[in-house]
Amino acid sequence: MDIKIGAHVDQTDPIAQAQAREMPLVQFFLGDPQGYKGPEVQYADGAAALKAAAEAAGVDLYVHAPYIVNVATTNNRIRIPSRKLLQQHVDTAAEIGAKGLIVHGGHVNKDDDPGVGFDNWRKAIDATDLKIPLLIENTAGGGNAMTRYLDRIAGVWDAISGCEQADMVGFCLDTCHAHAGGNPLETVVADVRAITGRIDLVHCNDSRDEFDSGADRHANLGAGKIDADLLAAVIRDAGAPVMLETPGAAAQHIEDAAWLRERL
Repeated sequence: MDIKIGAHVDQTDPIAQAQAREMPLVQFFLGDPQGYKGPEVQYADGAAALKAAAEAAGVDLYVHAPYIVNVATTNNRIRIPSRKLLQQHVDTAAEIGAKGLIVHGGHVNKDDDPGVGFDNWRKAIDATDLKIPLLIENTAGGGNAMTRYLDRIAGVWDAISGCEQADMVGFCLDTCHAHAGGNPLETVVADVRAITGRIDLVHCNDSRDEFDSGADRHANLGAGKIDADLLAAVIRDAGAPVMLETPGAAAQHIEDAAWLRERL
């Protein structure tokens, strides 16, 4: 089947990175994934030039928001800067013509009611001008994570379903996170679709750790703990563009893509 496969790359020249892998889509960070400094476009000629180059090359760009973004938390010192950072990344990702901005679901504190986190997600969606699709990703660990378990994902989706921009919020399914997070891959696509109605992107990663370990450690395809046929079945069932976030550079990503294609 014809599913687009891409990879997470360095942002300095994502078009060259895509061409080195012969891939039609790439994902990257705009700046420090662990910092609040705000997005920066490192492409030599700036955002408009990157957008034009991507269009000319037929390469779809996706941006991953910084890991530290947590719009669900009850901690104002994290939530308020997270919202600001999210808007900045939406704006810059839109400038480069990105197809979507991927963001982790975040978490609330140990003693917090998860419902507060769901409502904070609603407030964040209402407060953000979504110029491009925002793709919320499932995460691997944390007892109070907003998108590790299916019931929590449902809580987020219920909360944001009434937002004016609800149709601009999509889902990014990470296979390593689902496995490590304790969600059976046999049913995860159907389970997620029953909640969200959509899967917009799949992060196809093997896992270095066992099922329900809570550990977010990616492995190259076929080199981890996820059954090969099961991994391929998730990709087939989801039918969405695929992004590899596996270890290594171009050569390893080409190998991983070939491994996956053989099984689709």
